[in-house]
This record gives sequence, C-alpha cells and structure tokens, in this order.
Amino acid sequence: MKVSVIGCGYVGLVTGLGFAGLGHEIHLTDIDQGKLDALARAVVPISEPGLDDLIRDHRDRVILHDTVNDAVQASDLSFLCVGTPVSPGGAMDLSQVASAATDVGKAIASKETLHAVIVKSTVLPGTTERIVVPLLEKESRRTGEKAFDVAVNPEFLQEGNAVHDFFHPDRIVIGSREGAAREMLNELFRPLEARCLHTDWRTAEMIKFANNAFLATKISFSNEVGRVCKQAGVDPFQVFLGIGMDRRINPAFFRCGLGFGGSCLPKDLRALIAWATDLGVDPVILRGVMARNEAQPAAMVDLLKEHVGDLAGKKIGILGLSFKPGTDDIRESRAIPVIRQVLSAGASVLAYDPRAMENFRRLFPQVRYADAAADVLDSDAVLIITEWPEFGELDYSGRTVIDGRGVGQARSTARIYEGVCW
Repeated sequence: MKVSVIGCGYVGLVTGLGFAGLGHEIHLTDIDQGKLDALARAVVPISEPGLDDLIRDHRDRVILHDTVNDAVQASDLSFLCVGTPVSPGGAMDLSQVASAATDVGKAIASKETLHAVIVKSTVLPGTTERIVVPLLEKESRRTGEKAFDVAVNPEFLQEGNAVHDFFHPDRIVIGSREGAAREMLNELFRPLEARCLHTDWRTAEMIKFANNAFLATKISFSNEVGRVCKQAGVDPFQVFLGIGMDRRINPAFFRCGLGFGGSCLPKDLRALIAWATDLGVDPVILRGVMARNEAQPAAMVDLLKEHVGDLAGKKIGILGLSFKPGTDDIRESRAIPVIRQVLSAGASVLAYDPRAMENFRRLFPQVRYADAAADVLDSDAVLIITEWPEFGELDYSGRTVIDGRGVGQARSTARIYEGVCW
C-alpha cells in the first residue's frame, strides 16, 4: 500500500518507518526542511532505538516530499502526525492539525480516487468532526463520500521503546465509520496480529486521553503512597511489588520517585483537565495527579538542603537530564525544575546524560556538562534524576546521594543516601 505521513516528528517517523518495515511504500513530508535533509542522508533526526535500523534497511521504500500535495498525490491514505502543543493552562493548539487538513483537502481536490485520511495526532474528542472533516470538505470541494474517508487511529508508543511498541502493540484502536479508511487500516495492521477495537471518532480520541491520564494517575498514586511509606519507615518498592501481584491491578507504572515527564502525559493531562473544566466537570482526581507530580522535584531539593545545608556556593552533581532513559527528549524532564531550584539557591551544577546534554545546553547554558558520569561524583552532593543503566554501575562510596529513581548501587555504596520516596 502507498502511505503518506504528514509530519516527521516522533510519532510520524515511527509510524512511517514502521510501515516501511512491513513492506509498504512510504511518502514522508514535513515543514521542517532540516528533518527531510537528514532523512535523505538516512539519518533519523530523533533519538529512538531501532529507527536507524529501519531507515537503513528500508530506505528504498521511503520517499521524501517537500509538499503535502506531492505526498498525498503519491499515496492511497495519509496519516496526520503533526503536533498538538498545549499551553500551561491546558489549551490545545490545533493550528498544525488544521493546516495539515487544509493542505490534504487541497491535494484531494485533484485526485480521481477516494483518499483515506487518518488522524493520528492526539486531539480532543470532537476535533475530527468539528475541524478535520469540515476542512477536508471545504478544500476538496467534495463530500467525504466522494472524495475521502476519515478515521482516528491514536498512538500508544513509549519513547525509548517505540519501535517495539509499533510492531508489538497491546491493541489497535480505530475510530471510523464503515468505509475505505477502516478497511485500509485493517489491512495495514493485519500482519501485527493485535487486538483491534473499532469505535466512532470521538471515542477513539477519548481513549487516548483516558489512557494517558490513567498512567499518570498510577505514577502520582505511587508517589503519594511512597511519601507516606517514607515517613512510616516502610519500603515502598515492596509495597508496590505486593500490589502489582493483584491481577486486577498489575505492576506497570508503579514508579515512585520524581514523577512523570515527556511529551505526552503532562501535555495530555493538562488538556484533559482544561477540557473537562470547560464542560462543567470538576476533574478533582486529575488535578490532584498533576499537583502531586509538580511537587516531587521540590521534595528532592528539600532533601538535598537537609543534608548539605545552604546551597549557596555548593557544587551539585546531576545524573540524568532526559525525561526517561533511552531518549534525548527533555520535554517536561524533572531535571528542569530541579536544576532551576538548585541554581536559584546559589549552587553551581555539573550535569551528565548519555544523550540529552546538547538539548539541555540550549535551556541551561550556565550549567557545566561533564564528559563522563563518574566526573559528576566529584560534587558536594549528587542527584539522580534519570535511571540510565550506566548510573547503576558507578561507585558512590563517600558521596552524598539524593535519588529520584531508586538506583540500587547508589543505595548500597553511598556514604549518605536518601530517596525521594524511600
């Protein structure tokens, strides 16, 4: 099948290169010419395990286009994979979705065959029917029955594990009406042999938000219970091991520590809170989830001050800058509020991360960046922000360590050790 992907960001690249790996002809386009130039050299412009292998092995199936029109003209269906940023107040910016739908609609106007349009961007319920479909109809000057068919296909990819998630999904959600879009998606995903849930557009859009909100809730629940365990002298890791054995619950995402970051959970949670509020629903639980998450970095800094006193003039080592291991993504990284507070207290910072230092340097040029993780240990105290595997191999003897992720080697070797929730 000939598939176009509008937007070569994280979701778009995993989707496009994943389908190339399944044997389809993929047409990629993006407004960022730098991304297209990198892909033309078979260089993936984001850090994600497995993507380099996919573009190297299937480059002959990947065709790059400077315009949406060219990509749509060359394909049978188009995935909209553009960004949907959210303001601090939770308002979702749908301008990229609207722009993509407009460009696709214009391209459809000159096509003689029906074209399927798949909304893969994370959008609030109602967006497809209120924005995407009307723009496609307006620009194509034809009704959907004659020119196009639309489906919603939310993504559930975990950064650092996205390629595996693409080829081994827990389930596939397709929001559609009976028609070409549903049939094409069924055929595209058939080789994956995954459970498929068919819904309407709004339900598919809502599943994505509810899914991420629940994952965020499990993490904040873990942090709240972890804080209680810390005060009571109870090991939270054993507590969550016991809870996770309950088949009704399962152990995934019981991660007490610094909380969640990244491009999805915080953004989607803020958008859902704002949307629920606009609908007249007070999202008490969701507000609590976000409040607990925002409190965790400050708790780490408070523990640091308890052990080293006034931070003015002190050198604080930071291990980990990405929001999670396996990626260079620093969006909503818990390192950001921690380092801001440490710097505002008058300390200097020496930081190390295997992949994310260049991205972080643009935010914090005043921070010193180490050549190796071991160099960070020569500090008045060390804060572990991200659980990169190599941090579990360091010798923390004689060091003061405040741990946000539960690195066992630090716990067993540091002179002074304290965890955020243990």
